[in-house]
Amino acid sequence: MNPPTAALAASALYGFASWRLARARGGPPSRLPVIAGLVAMALHLLVHALAYREDGVLPLHFFPALSVVALGMAMLSTAVAWNRRFEALGSLVYPLAALCLLVYVLAPQPAQPTVLAWPLQVHAWIALLAYATLAVAAALAVLLWWQDRLLRARRLDHPLLAHLPPLTELESLLFRTLAAGFLLLTLALALGAVFVENLLAQHLAHKTVLSVLSWCIFGALLVGRIRYGWRGRRAIRLTLAAMALLLLAFFGSKFVLEMLLGRT
Repeated sequence: MNPPTAALAASALYGFASWRLARARGGPPSRLPVIAGLVAMALHLLVHALAYREDGVLPLHFFPALSVVALGMAMLSTAVAWNRRFEALGSLVYPLAALCLLVYVLAPQPAQPTVLAWPLQVHAWIALLAYATLAVAAALAVLLWWQDRLLRARRLDHPLLAHLPPLTELESLLFRTLAAGFLLLTLALALGAVFVENLLAQHLAHKTVLSVLSWCIFGALLVGRIRYGWRGRRAIRLTLAAMALLLLAFFGSKFVLEMLLGRT
């Protein structure tokens, strides 16, 4: 199977899974959309495996990195919600994964992929996994905000509420995901500090500053949760603010450098 065919099949399965999740009407969660999502993720992974086999290097340009993060989000979303109400999160993440995969396959790729030493490849993979984990946390924060608004407005018949776990369980899931993402981000920053050379010459200073600022906000939120019981709207605002900085740090900088300035 070639990458375009695998990408189209994966996108169709992502779309089917999202459609079935959106149509769920209470009761025990159906395994059919989850199975469709798992097959879609396997095909999504196959696309990147084929690209790696052909080029022999880890693709870290804008569109491949975006697709890898979206794949990680799909995998983590399925894992964290395996025994919970999954419909809202899956309906949000699966279409995003399909879109990022299609854009990656259809977009023109650089003629010469970037070759990295193995320590930097490890750093890059951990960083992408951290971005995916924290992006799932941001999606959970959005769902938590929406759920809180509906409950405050006493709109208990809204379909979204049937597709989510109870508020306290969703909030607990948010902080567990944040903790995992924070640990991965800490490890990625530590490896980057050790192995990345000539930070300013590689146009990475702004990326590092924004990443560290995001790391500080995530860390402050987790400390505030443990020591002061931070929750609710404060947790949602800080999560989304930190994730916005992280997106600017990686994908914002890559978009400017690669798409606008033509640099790698």
